[in-house]
Formats: sequence, structure tokens, C-alpha cells
Amino acid sequence: MRAAHLPIQRPRQAKLLVVDGRGHIRHLPRRRIVDLFRTGDLVIANDAATLPASLSGIHEPSGQVIEVRLAGRPSLTAEGIRHPIAVAFGSGDFLMRTEDRPSPPKLAKGDALRLGPLHATVEELMGHPRLVRLAFQGSAQQIWEGLARHGRPIQYSHITTPLALWDVWTPIAGPPVAFEPPSAGFALDWNLIGLLKARRIAFATVTHAAGISSTGDPELDALLPFDEPYHIPHSTALALRVARARGARVIAIGTTVVRSLEDAVDVDGMVQSGGGIATQRIGRSSRLRVVDAILSGTHEPGTSHHELLRAFVDGETLDRIDRQLGLGEYETHEFGDSVFLERMAPHRCLGKERNDERRTIGAEFATSLSHRQIQSAAASSR
Repeated sequence: MRAAHLPIQRPRQAKLLVVDGRGHIRHLPRRRIVDLFRTGDLVIANDAATLPASLSGIHEPSGQVIEVRLAGRPSLTAEGIRHPIAVAFGSGDFLMRTEDRPSPPKLAKGDALRLGPLHATVEELMGHPRLVRLAFQGSAQQIWEGLARHGRPIQYSHITTPLALWDVWTPIAGPPVAFEPPSAGFALDWNLIGLLKARRIAFATVTHAAGISSTGDPELDALLPFDEPYHIPHSTALALRVARARGARVIAIGTTVVRSLEDAVDVDGMVQSGGGIATQRIGRSSRLRVVDAILSGTHEPGTSHHELLRAFVDGETLDRIDRQLGLGEYETHEFGDSVFLERMAPHRCLGKERNDERRTIGAEFATSLSHRQIQSAAASSR
């Protein structure tokens, strides 16, 4: 894979790697994504708009340059921006690789930061020299105005031109709560949503505060994703009940949607409307209860987004996907190409993982299990 270096959300040549529930791989132009959806499917996307969450300024105790990238918030409310979690850097800008950015000046609780028109203090040190909780001064309105005037979208060195805010807003962007774009949604446009409706494919949204994808520090990156607040509208919860009653597939547009839905599911398997905070780490040991398929970006191995895909396919299949992405010269990162994965049956994934483990000690193991069909007796809503 190579990094997409132009901030174009829907390039005509965008590629799509497709993996069905049996692990079969094929390649399509991404413009044909609608052909993978079936009548009755429920497609759910994240409608969060992206904040200008990179703030440069001065660490007042030392007089040194500092950049803070907002990375977490306690809620989706307007007041929730007052006390954000942030990752701090020293001098430099997005043209320097995140891994090469120098550490910030030594931070201490109570340190004042001057970030353009905004003033903040270090409210809490969070166990790492780069990770802090900030407290902004002023009213919520003043904080929002300061972000709008001085903040920039968080950006990485593979994009060499400065990003504008509209570059990182998906076509369905609504509440400005995300720190980085829910970029799987870049593949959507209103024409596609119209096609879904024409083919009787349901469409709904959640609002999820998508966090940062990289800090440049292996120790911090191992903690990603941070806790992320979300809200599930009543209409979306109802659409999920209808889909479950009809035995229809639920397709998530992006990893944040998976986190929201799997966090909000109750003991009866129903997704509850309202707000919550996604704290779980979804990966190989997870058993998905809501989402049947995902449209996602092409993520590099070792990242938190890549690990989440292990909840959909077994390790052998994910390795084959990674190889195919490389051979097919797919582009990665937020403006790159896409993958569409159907979830393998849990017993199939488990059988293959056990097969891999046993082969490592020289044993032969094979399983042949049919897919379990799940039927619901619930009545369909009209």
C-alpha cells in the first residue's frame, strides 16, 4: 500500500477490496459499492463533522512553541469541549512525520498555554509526557469561536498541502464533534444515498466523536482508540429493531459506527437509543452482536482500526487482505481506497484461529462448519 497524498474524497479511480463471509476476495471500483448492498439491508454512517482540533501556541512557563491536538472529550455537548484530552508536541508542523516530532516542553499541572486567542491550563497529567487534560478559559461560545478562528484540521505528512475544514467533512456531516474525520464516510454522497432508497436499502446515522488515528508514540498509540462519546438517535435504534426482525444485514460505514453500536447493545441484543461512551477495544477476541459487515478504509497493520477488522475475519484472511492490498497498489490513510468485509460466522473465525495455533506446533487440524442462520420472531415495524 502507498499513502494517498491528495485530499480528494471520492476520486474516480478509487478501489474497493471485497471479502465475503467465506473469505473470498475480489476487487471492484469503489463506485460500485451500492451493488454490494441487498434490498432490506440497513446501512449506518457516522454523521459527525470534524473540528479544527490542532492548536499551535506557546507554553507560557518556558516560552517554547507547542502544538496540542485535541483527542478526547467527556461528552458531545457544547460544554464538553471545555475539558478535552490532548496530545502535545514540540516545534514542527504537519510536514514533519508525527513519529519525528519533538516532545513538548516539560508539562506540569497548572501550566498556562496560549493557543492563539484561546487560553488553557494543564488540568491533569495523564501518565505520559505528551498526554494531558486541558481546561479552556472563557465561555463555551468563546472556546468555539477560538477553535474556528485559530484551529486547523489535524494533519499528517503524507498530505503535503494544508487541509481546509471542508476537506475533512463528510457529505453527511452534522454536529462538529469529531477530532479526525470518520473517513469511511468519504465514500458516500447524496447520489449514493438516493440509490439506496431507490433499492429499498435503509440508511441511518449515529453521531460518534471519532478520535485521533496516531500520536507518533508507540506507547500512546497502544492506548488507541481512546474513550469516545456517541449518540444513537431513536430513529436509528428503531431501524435496527426492524432490521433484526427481518433478518436483514446491518452494515457499518466505518469503525466508529461499529464501536457505537456494539457498545449500545443490551443483554437482549437490542441497541438502545441515547448517549454513551464507547470504552471497549474491539478486536480478535470480540464477538460482534449487531454489525454484519463494514465499509472501512485501508488501514496499516498494527493500527487500532486494523485490529478492529479482526472481529470480522480471522487472522489468515486478514493477512491475505493485507497482501492483496499491497499487490493491488491500494492507497491508504483517510483519502485512500476502501475495503468491504462481511463478518465470518463466529465459529468459523474461531476454528481458523485454532487451526493457526495448532499448525504452529505441527498438528493438523481442520474444521468444516456451516454458517448458523439466526432468525428472529419479532414482528416487523412498518
